[in-house]
Amino acid sequence: MIIDGHNDLVLRTWREQETKHVDLASAEAADFAGGFFALWVPGAPGAMDEPVLAPYNLPLEPRLPHAHAAVVAQEQLAVFRSLGLPLATSPADFVPGRVTAILHMEGAEALDSMLTDLVGWYRDGLRSLGLVWGRPNAFAEGVPFRFPGSPDTGPGLTTAGLRLVEACNDLGILVDLSHLNERGFWDVAGITTAPLVATHSNAHALCASTRNLTDRQLDAIGESGGVVGINFAVGFLREDGNNVVDTPLGEIVRHISYIAKRIGVEHVAFGSDFDGALVSDEVGGIQGFPAIVAALAEAGFDEGDIAKITHGNWLRVFGATWR
Repeated sequence: MIIDGHNDLVLRTWREQETKHVDLASAEAADFAGGFFALWVPGAPGAMDEPVLAPYNLPLEPRLPHAHAAVVAQEQLAVFRSLGLPLATSPADFVPGRVTAILHMEGAEALDSMLTDLVGWYRDGLRSLGLVWGRPNAFAEGVPFRFPGSPDTGPGLTTAGLRLVEACNDLGILVDLSHLNERGFWDVAGITTAPLVATHSNAHALCASTRNLTDRQLDAIGESGGVVGINFAVGFLREDGNNVVDTPLGEIVRHISYIAKRIGVEHVAFGSDFDGALVSDEVGGIQGFPAIVAALAEAGFDEGDIAKITHGNWLRVFGATWR
């Protein structure tokens, strides 16, 4: 059974585009049991088109108006519901042979800065929240897309952001650290009562993208009992930072192996970014999960380790976070 840390199927469906990677009809054959289905409010068309070759340095997107983001998020919530998938609110909701969806908000622009709507979103099924994407908002600031670069790119959480983390802890909403800059990461680490989680990020030591996590950040995630979902985006995997589909799936195994060796196999999982990123032709989409699992076995991971990576670590973190 495979639980994945991030996909953008809702975005593609909202845009009336065909899926590139998440073909739900292929889920059973791929052992895909679902995971995090993101709501993400896009900015101006073409504003964040990443260059093919590194180095690159793209500025942060402009801040989005809350009113606009709130409307789009509600439209995407309707799309999420139209998929007809079981909604995950407990680890027990994930079972082999069906796709179960976690409602995830990628970037908190849709939330009122006074958090008057957070409980409503929780009642709608929200169980995971990424504080930011690659832009500032009322709560924090994301990292710009830059290679090579450090994730230490800007200020930490605002007062509203600190309140949001505490409110998520109280309700049992997972706080996702992917896209958050390093100062924001440490602000969350200093106040959260839940395991630290980055749903779709990689090891900065292997690929010096601003989107990836330093060794010190990885250590903190491991010490908290948290997990890193490995992002399959080729530009966040490759040592040279290039965005090319002719990238071996072994790059995914390389990051998993590095993080497992550094902080333990209990703290690494899948976080594909399917339908939201450029991935290797060798992976293709959810149909590539069995090949990745086979590559992990070839790399020396035993059945117990693979079970942790494919689903066990996510289930443990859900149990430690959700109410």
